[in-house]
Amino acid sequence: MAYLKDFQERINKNDYPGFLKLWEEYCYSDEPDGDEFIKILEAVKNSPISGAFGQHIEKGLSLWKLIEDKEISRKALRLIFDIQKTNSSTLAEIALQHLEQNYPNDPLFSEKLKLIGLRGSDNFEGAISKFELLTHMAPGKYVFHTGGWGTCEIMDVSMVREEISLECDLVLGTKSLSFSNAFHTLYPLSDDHFLSRRFGNPDKLEKLAKEDPSGVIRILLRDLGPLTATEMKEELFDLVIPAKDWNRWWQACRAKIKKDTKITAPSSTKDPFALREKAISHEEAFQKSLEKKPTIQETIVMVYSFLRDFPETLKNAEFKTSLEARVKDVLQNEDLTAAQKIQLYYFLIDLDHMKESKELTEIIDATSKYKNLIDEIDVISFKKRLLTSIKEIKENWKEIFSDLLLHVEQNLLRDYLLNELAKIKEQEYLKSKIEELLNHPIAFPETFLWYFQKIFTKKGKAKLPFSDNDGKAKLFEHFLILLSFTNDRPNLRDLGKKIVNIITANRYEIVRDVMEVSSIEQVKEYILLSTKCESLTDHDKKIIQSLAEVVHPSLSSLRKGKDIDEEQEDIIWTTQEGLQKIQKRVSEIATVETLENAKEIEEAKSHGDLRENAEYKAALEKRDRLQSELKLLSSQLNKARVLAPSDISTQEVSIGTIVKCSDSNSNVTSFTILGPWDANPEKHILSFQSKLAKEMIGKKVGESFSFQNENFSIQEIQNYFDRK
Repeated sequence: MAYLKDFQERINKNDYPGFLKLWEEYCYSDEPDGDEFIKILEAVKNSPISGAFGQHIEKGLSLWKLIEDKEISRKALRLIFDIQKTNSSTLAEIALQHLEQNYPNDPLFSEKLKLIGLRGSDNFEGAISKFELLTHMAPGKYVFHTGGWGTCEIMDVSMVREEISLECDLVLGTKSLSFSNAFHTLYPLSDDHFLSRRFGNPDKLEKLAKEDPSGVIRILLRDLGPLTATEMKEELFDLVIPAKDWNRWWQACRAKIKKDTKITAPSSTKDPFALREKAISHEEAFQKSLEKKPTIQETIVMVYSFLRDFPETLKNAEFKTSLEARVKDVLQNEDLTAAQKIQLYYFLIDLDHMKESKELTEIIDATSKYKNLIDEIDVISFKKRLLTSIKEIKENWKEIFSDLLLHVEQNLLRDYLLNELAKIKEQEYLKSKIEELLNHPIAFPETFLWYFQKIFTKKGKAKLPFSDNDGKAKLFEHFLILLSFTNDRPNLRDLGKKIVNIITANRYEIVRDVMEVSSIEQVKEYILLSTKCESLTDHDKKIIQSLAEVVHPSLSSLRKGKDIDEEQEDIIWTTQEGLQKIQKRVSEIATVETLENAKEIEEAKSHGDLRENAEYKAALEKRDRLQSELKLLSSQLNKARVLAPSDISTQEVSIGTIVKCSDSNSNVTSFTILGPWDANPEKHILSFQSKLAKEMIGKKVGESFSFQNENFSIQEIQNYFDRK
């Protein structure tokens, strides 16, 4: 298909002169590629240059006459007549001859010729397509309406009225359509077309889809062309596969598609699945991928993924030998890193069914920076395999494992290291590292969170360090310290949300459990630390206080003597503008972002293999963040109260006042005290919850206060609503 790309480039650039010049050259071919000829005609038919090109399409008849395949010849001629604008006698004669040969016994032949313009008309554009549509039109047959009615079943046809009656899936009731309109909006669907099956007998199609998932995908791609995973879902979800069954069905279908030799699966969710013209073996498809000369790292990932998905191909001795030769050839590259060599030797071990490799042992034995080596390996199963090799090869593996425990990033590797270190009778290596983790949770936040969950879940093992009651108390205390540290660290914001979710999960189950095994002094420390955690809401802090009082009733005295009434403390004061801003944010999360995230999750699922699907995990984490933010804001909206002028007193500094203060150098600064939703420190608009605002609230004109080693005096108090 040497010409197709050139034609497409000119169409994309709307270069009609260039297209016409190329067409002149193309028409001199003496051995046309029928498939290419059709694709060129289809491309130009759906392009802006179709109208002008219709005056020159007739030159393509010389190529059409050379096509030997009858079906391709018929399709090409149909396209020529769809595009043509000359309505020449030559074309009329060809059309008539073609129809007479293909429909010799049609009783309505003459009437149809008149309807399509080949009798008494100067215009017979699209004559063959129109004749085929007329011949197709009969009760019980299916058509597709391009004007928005969707798939339709033909209910009645009247040659006298030149009218057709339809029932369609996207409009209610029976619709009538004149033949002239039908010629422009309908195209016929065969009985076995996907859309015919879906409209005519969806239950039967559902049964077929469950029995042969990839077979239905083949039908879908055959009839509708290349489709992305999202587009395929639009065609199948709930219409063929019930919504409740979709996720399970698609996972099974995705696995079948991978092994279907007639379907090409994309590497990206943005790219479409497509149907091959001819089935090719997995081995052949893999060899073609390697012929594209991928990088060394790409080759490693490709070989790993292929052997994981198609292990049965190794039964082909010839293919196995060629793959082994390919791996050995890559190993000859002088620029290979140690990590790349290790992965390639693992391939050779698997291909030869060897237990070990001398070269592999030498590389691992000579390495000192194992953390860097693990980080350079992309395949997580090879990362774990390297750890296994280290344990077998290095005598000091215990020290290596304990050092790696705090630094590896995947929980799968952490679990393996933890389990191996826990098997050692004397747990000094493991205990020393967990103590380091406990003393420096901020240095290893993700690892700390992983170990915390390991201890506090029911799956946690009792023999692990700090798994006793005293250890749990210490872990929880440092857990809250880590949460407070995330307050002013944007890069740890997501981690902070995870911690809050763990605290509040199952009605604060972890908090209740740890309170029961903690001393009153430890519980007091929890309460104090929780007050420093800005990620916790006031409601969360009160729950923690209440749970503490259940275990230690004497702590209820800590509630007494507060300067601010609790009910008032719960109120979130705001202006109308601040309220609207939060309401808009809630609406945006609930409608736009949640729906977009749902699409991201579904697209990521289409990759399959959810265990190693980073995009899927990221999308789920984003969903958790959105749900947490929505829950927090919705809860806060219930506590919101819009400020009114009557709520504000200027007798003393309070919410809704503008305060002028002078410092020790007589510099005057004006502060506005509002709710947290209206705060803007750059414009000196403070939240009443801020430390500076709390220092001012309750002060009268002439009174002083201190903040950050500076003394201030209140000069004037003004109502926010009286500002100019």
